[in-house]
Amino acid sequence: MSQAHQSSSKQTKSDIGLVEFVALMALMTSIVALSIDAMLPALHQIGLDLGVSDPQQTHLIVSLFFLGMAFGQLYYGPLSDDKGRRYAILHGLIIFALGTLVCMFSDTLQMMLIGRVIQAFGVSGPRIATLAVIRDKYEGEAMARVMSFIMMIFILVPMLAPSFGQAVLIWLSWQHIFSSFLIIGLIIGIWFFTRQPETLPKHLRTPFSWAKLWESSRYILTHKLVMFYTISSGIIFGAFLAYISASQTVFQQIYDTGEMFPMYFALLSFSIGVASFTNGTLVMRLGMRTLCTWAMIGWMVFSVVLAILCLHYNGIPPLWQLVTTLFAAFFCIGILFGNINSMAMQPLGKMAGLGAAIIGSLSSLFSVPTAVFVGSYIDQTITPIAFGFVGFGAVAFVLYWYAEK
Repeated sequence: MSQAHQSSSKQTKSDIGLVEFVALMALMTSIVALSIDAMLPALHQIGLDLGVSDPQQTHLIVSLFFLGMAFGQLYYGPLSDDKGRRYAILHGLIIFALGTLVCMFSDTLQMMLIGRVIQAFGVSGPRIATLAVIRDKYEGEAMARVMSFIMMIFILVPMLAPSFGQAVLIWLSWQHIFSSFLIIGLIIGIWFFTRQPETLPKHLRTPFSWAKLWESSRYILTHKLVMFYTISSGIIFGAFLAYISASQTVFQQIYDTGEMFPMYFALLSFSIGVASFTNGTLVMRLGMRTLCTWAMIGWMVFSVVLAILCLHYNGIPPLWQLVTTLFAAFFCIGILFGNINSMAMQPLGKMAGLGAAIIGSLSSLFSVPTAVFVGSYIDQTITPIAFGFVGFGAVAFVLYWYAEK
């Protein structure tokens, strides 16, 4: 008892301040967004250089990234509970660097996709361990509040990443986008390991064993609240991922916005940032469930509006109407992202690493086929995106609603 108290006291004294902690955690988790969104302006050029005949195949460079994350999270969750959060982050950054090198030197789409899966597997380490670090330090509405503030910084990355990728393409080749990942990962890694102490003391770690893994997994997989929230989150994110994967096609090919694509992408990402700030200011007063319920309803309403616009304009509504409707819908997405994972993690305090792993993995496993299914229908109109939002949104809403019934 005394030893545990001393250990806890020592860790508290060495903790970094809240502002630096939020900034560091946001940048650590933003490696995922950077690895996805900086690639968007380059997808067409990558397809040409790798001899891809069907432009829809280049969408796999984005969507299959989450397949690698699905398996990576299952690995790094137990690893972070066993070896500590810092060990999992270091291990993941090394694998991420190896996958990035494979992508840099790819000369076929198949090699590129293999590199992306390896890259995603590795980046799962920082993502899962970072979530566990946050869960080690906060819980309940306090965790949701911190997550919202982290999202406020995190959202700057998808806002700026396409512009960053576009700038690299103007001056250099798409391979240099990957080389920038190596440099940025190194800088963030050095910051983390010099400033953030371990949040899981050795006496609280869970040594890995197949028996304990099975017991903990069975608890999580049979926990109604955890599973309903996780699957609901995965389905919603899958519909959103379909938009992300096809955003370059939508804005540059369907709407012919050219080099203005990063601006439109940033504007819609800004909506999620505004939602995260709003959530951070309201969640302690209104609670996660109330905010999520209103966000779910709003998401469904604006998805239906988008579907009606698509039907009225033969699949290509005016650009300003598209952007306005998506801005409102993505505001609701921002509220959901800030809360629903925290709600799923709430019962899993003693197994935060494994809990974050299974929740993240299942969310990805549901989101990838959802995104690939919707994306396979996107050609000359955005109707598949709109109907995907409505259909999968309805399924997610039903799961969400019955999570606590």
